[in-house]
Amino acid sequence: QVQLVESGGGLVQPGGSLRLSCAASGSRFAPDVMGWYRQVPGNQRELVATITSRGATNYADVVKGRSTVSRDNGKRTVDLQMNSLKFEDTAVYYCYVRIDFPPRSYWGQGTQVTVYS
Repeated sequence: QVQLVESGGGLVQPGGSLRLSCAASGSRFAPDVMGWYRQVPGNQRELVATITSRGATNYADVVKGRSTVSRDNGKRTVDLQMNSLKFEDTAVYYCYVRIDFPPRSYWGQGTQVTVYS
């Protein structure tokens, strides 16, 4: 079984920065894709950013240029650095891990990010 533990959420003012971290533990595995999604109550969960084991990244347009996703394959961690935060970035952020063979995905418990003034 795989467990994902997130940290780094919290309160921040517009224009501020936060860094989210996620550590994967459990059975021996090598995540193919790691990343972050977010969800606002009443809305579907949406992609924020992902990164493959080879370092290829994918960002949602709404965070592109303001966020950086990174990972440490040896430690099985993935981080999301978010800058120039906006009110609309307020959401619960979920860590995501995908393993391709055999195919399965895992989610963290979520961490709240609130941008307020």
